[in-house]
Amino acid sequence: MDDVKKAGMIALEKAVSAGASYADFRYTYTESESLSYNNGAPESVDESLDKGFGVRVIADGAWGFCSSADVTENEIIRVAEKAVEIAKASAILQTKPVELAPIEIYTDSYISSFNVDPFKISTAEKLQYLAYLDELMSQNEGIKYRNSFLDFRKINKNLLSTEGLDIHQLIVQSGAGVSVTAMRSHRERARRSYPANEGIFECKGYELLDEVDFENNIPIICQQAVALLEAEPCPSKTCDIVLDGSHVSLVIHESIGHALELDRVFGGERNFSGTSFATPEKLDNFKYASDIVSVVADATSPHGLGSFGYDDDGVKAHESDLIREGILVGYLSSRETAKRIGKLSSGAMRADGWGNVPIVRMTNTNLKPGNLTLDELISGVDDGLYMQTTSSWSIDDTRENFQFGCQIAWEIKGGKLGKMIKNPTYGGNTVSFWNSCDGIGNRSLWRVWGTPNCGKGQPGQNGRVGQGAAPVRIRNVKVGF
Repeated sequence: MDDVKKAGMIALEKAVSAGASYADFRYTYTESESLSYNNGAPESVDESLDKGFGVRVIADGAWGFCSSADVTENEIIRVAEKAVEIAKASAILQTKPVELAPIEIYTDSYISSFNVDPFKISTAEKLQYLAYLDELMSQNEGIKYRNSFLDFRKINKNLLSTEGLDIHQLIVQSGAGVSVTAMRSHRERARRSYPANEGIFECKGYELLDEVDFENNIPIICQQAVALLEAEPCPSKTCDIVLDGSHVSLVIHESIGHALELDRVFGGERNFSGTSFATPEKLDNFKYASDIVSVVADATSPHGLGSFGYDDDGVKAHESDLIREGILVGYLSSRETAKRIGKLSSGAMRADGWGNVPIVRMTNTNLKPGNLTLDELISGVDDGLYMQTTSSWSIDDTRENFQFGCQIAWEIKGGKLGKMIKNPTYGGNTVSFWNSCDGIGNRSLWRVWGTPNCGKGQPGQNGRVGQGAAPVRIRNVKVGF
């Protein structure tokens, strides 16, 4: 760590002497391991180490960034000077100088909560665990394909800045999941996943595996996959729906999280994945959702995949209101974007590794839990569907109109679950949808679901984020297409 701090000080001093009014140095060392098992045999074991540094500067009122995997003094000096050179070149086209919202300056060390370091568990033991999951899935003869995976990441980060920031972070993340496919013909197949479409990902260690009830749930999803081959297709109609928490997580991600990234709102993502309808003049006066809907950005959520101690601007993790009792009251922001609307940063500036410049990313976008049980949500529906587990999604460039699909559903008649439905789909408009929410599951049904592969930016960056969700009830939704 002393060597990293020395490298950072060299970079900052060189950037200032070259003309930077602000500079930060970010060193990242990442260990990753991903293992998968497919139909009774190991499919892949991928291990990687990735380390390097990036220097970000403001010079002549514009940003500059440069990075390298070669952490030697000469290369540190070259990268710092190149970052300033890039900033000065960018300033020629800059119409307004960069301004940053103020922050508190910290010297701190942050370690995420974990009990068992997954990188101290042997590959053989991990493969043995996957073999155990595969054996559980193989008990149902109707299953044609079965897959399981484990995923682990350990991130060491150091951030220093000319403002005096000196922050070290150690973050451990773990993931696991299974999926099964029943098949009657090439075109007739049914897939079920557990605990969610992409498994489960949290800021935890190897102990996560003991907390996921694979033993009792694998037989259930196997039975469901086989039964789906005989199930009726989703009807085409308008009705009430109840959505399970893992799927609500995706809806939050796509229709609230991305929509409230302030760089996207300002047009920074226009050429890649669009803009947002939630423009700044709507702040504090726009009815985004019904009165029972409150959403926060919270990088302090225990074990959330989007949790950390500090973002890459050096903003300390905290909870920030986005939607309060249905009203739009905040955005996911950086120091730069927050300054443009006269606010403090929500602490959402993050980069994918050392080689990318930080951009505004979701942290944990959490729908606050309500007070209803699942039975109460369902009993309030006379005619509708209860849908589980994401299978597909699509949303337009302004985050207004969407279509989602789930792996399985059950008919609801007179407040009771009925027959199984295959390939359930629904569509709607973000604002109408969330304003039609009249029930949210209670705290016992709520968890922060991790999304390990959120894409954003040019060049593209992969973000790891979370969404706190419980089941919800939505009235008058168009289902079936």
